[in-house]
Amino acid sequence: MSKFFYGIEDLFVNYLFAPLDFFRFMHSWWGANTINWIFFVIGLIAAVYWMGQLKIFNDSGEEDKSISSHSYL
Repeated sequence: MSKFFYGIEDLFVNYLFAPLDFFRFMHSWWGANTINWIFFVIGLIAAVYWMGQLKIFNDSGEEDKSISSHSYL
């Protein structure tokens, strides 16, 4: 069973995360954290889009907000 977990370790360390080793050895903080900032911006854009969609559905009045909408309430 230990070979199974060593295989998973080998997959992630030597293959899937190998491109990230390039960022580890950079001497610039901004350069090393570029990928983090990219993910942050993508997440921020997704959150703003999601909030916009929630506002559209809230303003259209499609959602049933009555207390009796669920039997457990």
